Amino acid sequence: MNRLALLLLTAIVALSLPVLGDDKSPAVPPDRQAELGLLTVPTFTEEAKDGGIDHAYTGGFEFFVGGGGAALDCNGDGYDDVFLAGGASPAALYINHSPMGGKLSFAKADDANTGLTEKELSDITGAYPLDIDGDGIEDIVVLRLGENMVLKGLGDCKFQRIDREWHIDGGHAWTTAFSATWEAGAKFPTLAFGNYIDRAAPGTPWGTCSDNMLMRPRAGEAPDYSDATPLTPGYCALSMLFTDWNHSGEPALRIANDRQYYRGGEEQMWKVTPVETPRLYTRDDGWAHLSIWGMGIAQADLQNNGMPVYAISSMGDTKLQALETPEDPESPVYYDIAYEKGATAQMPYIVGAQLPSTGWHVEFQDFNNDGLLDLFIAKGNVEAMSDFAKYDPNNLLLQNIAGKFVESGDQAGLAMNKIGRGALIADFNNDGMLDMLVVNRKENVSLFRNLGTVTPWGHRPLGNWVEIEVNDPTTSNHDAIGAHLLIKSGTRAMTRLITVGGGHAAGHIGSVHVGMGMIDRGIVRVQWPDGSWSPDYRFNVNQHIVVTRGTSIATFRVIAQNP
Repeated sequence: MNRLALLLLTAIVALSLPVLGDDKSPAVPPDRQAELGLLTVPTFTEEAKDGGIDHAYTGGFEFFVGGGGAALDCNGDGYDDVFLAGGASPAALYINHSPMGGKLSFAKADDANTGLTEKELSDITGAYPLDIDGDGIEDIVVLRLGENMVLKGLGDCKFQRIDREWHIDGGHAWTTAFSATWEAGAKFPTLAFGNYIDRAAPGTPWGTCSDNMLMRPRAGEAPDYSDATPLTPGYCALSMLFTDWNHSGEPALRIANDRQYYRGGEEQMWKVTPVETPRLYTRDDGWAHLSIWGMGIAQADLQNNGMPVYAISSMGDTKLQALETPEDPESPVYYDIAYEKGATAQMPYIVGAQLPSTGWHVEFQDFNNDGLLDLFIAKGNVEAMSDFAKYDPNNLLLQNIAGKFVESGDQAGLAMNKIGRGALIADFNNDGMLDMLVVNRKENVSLFRNLGTVTPWGHRPLGNWVEIEVNDPTTSNHDAIGAHLLIKSGTRAMTRLITVGGGHAAGHIGSVHVGMGMIDRGIVRVQWPDGSWSPDYRFNVNQHIVVTRGTSIATFRVIAQNP
């Protein structure tokens, strides 16, 4: 296509995009219209109330942060269910009854399904799914203001509180972050809990952050977390993530910290070597001081060099950190590429916005199935901070072929005036397009169904896709936490990472969604957490496949229509 034709096409598509301009609606500047015109923008419709979810994250100062949940298939029907934190209100489990490809529909489960008492359902800040005991049924790690808990999955969306039997000391801290990994030689995962302000310390809340906790399992046939190691100093963690930052096979623990309350602190990364005591990366290692209002964290191999780039949400600029010298595996020296990539998202994209934005949950996903990872950021004022935007809608930053992110939250239908916190991103109705649930402060959650892209006659599906479920029956790490997926088709290669943690107080476990664009088939290889590689697994697009360690052919999972 010649330059003139391309400009004409851009203008035509840009003119077809809606331009909104009242005091409650975003307006699209002409330059961004042109960029959007070259992208396939998904359209979302909000369906929480009609979809059966009536749930808000409430409470006072202690619940200004947190507000997440866990997405997992707790009854094995192929549809992701959700456990939602409520803060001062009770947490709740919602079962997914969405028809395949239809409107989203959930039903609240009986509180008895959670295995928790009415008192235990309160003061919950977040949750993450994880199969701790390796029985093939997902458990839920519950973060609380007070004693943390673990719910053992029993199947059929029923749970039993199990943390005391597994000798997990839930403590009495204000917990707001979590991550997990399998260390070499361990039968069960290493757990990390991130804590916020120490409410019992003199001078609270200023400069009084609790230590974080690392829990390694003892050797044995059942989980035993009797030994816990404080990660000192703690700087008021709001998100944490085990990450193989140098592709060495040994994950480190990155922590996003809130500078609002610490003194002399910074963002942190701990070196976690099996058997050894964890230690902080310091200036001697090349770790640079970075002090921000660290809220959420996410990682993705954006540069296709095997090394993760980290998105860290904050108040004001979002950070996008890339490794300065990928060929040096001993030097964690990072530089910020958010501005050059168009990912700072420092101000709301609405008309007349002049105050900085406040980011919380952050996550890389491919929302338009074009094969390029996009970036979602849940936004919302801490409570009533006058120096920051009050109307602060969620961001949907679509990545273009040049590797730059383009804001499309307004065009996608995400520009609601709510105060977002954690988010759960999954294909809730199994139509091959990612949906999302955002937990909001004092208001019902936002449940966004992905309709595809708008056309003059309605909506059409997005690009091709594949859902890849990875299973390792040779270890207790059945979900292959820590594995890398390499997806290839022709000359194109994409990588995806399987992790537990990050975001903000919220996480999803299950299949990995990969957009394939116009490609109709591909090959996936798995680098297992122990570093070994699987054979090539061939697949056709627009289906759910299962890759099982020790097999040579990927299987096709049939997901039935929800009754």
